Amino acid sequence: MLRFSKMQGLGNDFVVFDGVRQQVELAPAALRALADRRFGVGCDQILVVRPARDPANDFAYQIFNGDGSEVEHCGNGARCFARFVAEQGLSDKRRLRVETVNRLLVLERLDDGRVTVDMGVPSLDPASLPMETSAPGPFQTLEVDGRSVALTVVSMGNPHAVQRVDDVDMAPVTTQGPLIESHPAFPARVNAGYLQVIDAHAIRLRVWERGAGETLACGTGACAAVVSGIERGWLDSPVTVHTRGGVIQVSWPGRGQPLLMTGAAATSFNGQVDPAELARNLP
Repeated sequence: MLRFSKMQGLGNDFVVFDGVRQQVELAPAALRALADRRFGVGCDQILVVRPARDPANDFAYQIFNGDGSEVEHCGNGARCFARFVAEQGLSDKRRLRVETVNRLLVLERLDDGRVTVDMGVPSLDPASLPMETSAPGPFQTLEVDGRSVALTVVSMGNPHAVQRVDDVDMAPVTTQGPLIESHPAFPARVNAGYLQVIDAHAIRLRVWERGAGETLACGTGACAAVVSGIERGWLDSPVTVHTRGGVIQVSWPGRGQPLLMTGAAATSFNGQVDPAELARNLP
């Protein structure tokens, strides 16, 4: 049996394991079973806390989608991570240096319970997603289901393709989103963001996440959307991002500068589970 915490950041929910004090090795079938909302615990993603590879840092962590695939980054998960290590007594530091598969994050717990994440410097190079295109720069046009879609492509350590819409409630998130996610131009797949501008400092956002579908909130998606809006001249920092699960604050001074994201994170409950047993019972 493995101890876990069920956590959420603005409704984007996670099963979180302490891989420092217990051995956590999860096969793809076990990951899918854990994420299943009828036969498992239920979550968008699974997070595993690991010891840091570099002694100068505090921890490392892995992020897995509900389909069993490992991904590079998760903004809402990073905030939950900071709360988890404090609540589990793994660290009493307010400021943590945490390794992901491809970057170093700095997380800071605030007095009001929210967490600020230094998300690093966004990349506007299509090759960093990767995206196969002959057009330079972040502004791209993609043929999707017979129509041209204007996108801004941004890497936050994971890939995002953001488009502006007039009304996110009417946006084709669940129909077009999967087509963008698996478009041949994105060999590692991509997260599809739908951005509605309220004013220069506020947006509404929905995101179709690769390997997870639409979630109530996407932290890296919020960051990518703000980068897109500032690059397009629609927004000015700081920006309040309204998702279906709640509000995220994003600050970005501009190209070559790190981006800061602040939002809530909370524990729903703690428990124990045998992932292998769940996998055996999954239809």
